[in-house]
Amino acid sequence: MAMPEIALDSVVSVAREQVSSDLGGEVAILGLRRNVYYSLDGVGKRVWELIQTPRTVREVLATLVSQYDVDAGRCREDLLRLLRKMQEEGLIDVAGGASKP
Repeated sequence: MAMPEIALDSVVSVAREQVSSDLGGEVAILGLRRNVYYSLDGVGKRVWELIQTPRTVREVLATLVSQYDVDAGRCREDLLRLLRKMQEEGLIDVAGGASKP
């Protein structure tokens, strides 16, 4: 099955097939689809907190740019890279966007 391409208007949310725990300065995630362990800290942890409720990538990006001293273009690139990696690992669900072959 093809994964949807992540775009600014895609809606992202944490996958049901995962468990996560806030460990203070980081979040530990166990992806049950692929039995993968993932750890996020800093901005990555903030992204994980934001997508506990389904949001568009654009909304997540706007929040990050308002909360951190970061160039919007750089933040967009880094956010999309992180979300693609989490999608590949089965840690998030993505709705909207075009399908990847």
